[in-house]
Amino acid sequence: MFLLSAMVATNQPMTTSNRAPKATRAPSKVAAPNDSVEKAYVKLLAEDDAAQKEADKWIRDADAFTAKGGGLPRAALTAKIEQRFELVRKSYIDFLARHPDHTRARLAYGSFLNDIQEEEKAVVQWERARELDPTNPAAWNNLANHYGHRGPVKKAFEYYAKAIELDPQESVYLQNLATTTYLFRKDAKEFYQIDEQQVFDRALDLYRKALQLDPNNFPLATDLAQSYYGIKPLRTDDAIAAWNQALKVASDDIEREGVYLHLARVELNSGLYEEARKHLNMGTNAMYTALKNRLLKNLAEKEKGTNAPSEASAQQK
Repeated sequence: MFLLSAMVATNQPMTTSNRAPKATRAPSKVAAPNDSVEKAYVKLLAEDDAAQKEADKWIRDADAFTAKGGGLPRAALTAKIEQRFELVRKSYIDFLARHPDHTRARLAYGSFLNDIQEEEKAVVQWERARELDPTNPAAWNNLANHYGHRGPVKKAFEYYAKAIELDPQESVYLQNLATTTYLFRKDAKEFYQIDEQQVFDRALDLYRKALQLDPNNFPLATDLAQSYYGIKPLRTDDAIAAWNQALKVASDDIEREGVYLHLARVELNSGLYEEARKHLNMGTNAMYTALKNRLLKNLAEKEKGTNAPSEASAQQK
């Protein structure tokens, strides 16, 4: 949905990080799969998923054609996507007209609306889902995402905590609260009545708990590792350990080489020049060439500064 969101956004706000709290949709698995209402609900989710995949494909194809000098004009592509999604919207509206108390359908419809940048309408659906079933953690999580994005942020802390209380085994809720705590440190300090280092500790602990529940999640592992960049003074040993953990769950050479560069960056900033050079030499992918060369230049400058004679010793000579 990243392609689609970028395509249809009309007033996308600035973001403070590449991280984004994740919305959750109620699972399609049901206890009574032969029930006619549940069959219709599962079909509705399938229609939603198919439309989103189709729209994303249109965007990728259009980008490829544009690179070759062709393709649909952007306005025409946007109109085509909007028409496709109007069919999905109508299906949701028709289903909810027949089954207004179907909590999972309201959650799913809210996620659909949020994906196409109709955030306020999404909140209406999620609030209704929360009223229908206060024990459904997805509703609390999705509303927390909204408050973290639009404010008040302190309400996001409350709602994420409620989602975690209702389902402590869902790593996404822990990750979302960790991200919000880390990004909005001033609010977290006031809400939890703690200092900034304790805010960092709280966020890191949440990330670690999420990773325990989903240990092979590479993006989650990198979220934890990248958190150390914002902490002063740098917690070198912990940062290196976190990046090594991410390295263990990297799924391909691109992810692994990206981790090597991060390890080199931490080591370079910590005076571990030999280790930094070793990790820089382990990367060969051309997509990282510019970053690798910049780090190598920084490393050479730091090594030169380390090896340069002091002013006093130079005068003695």
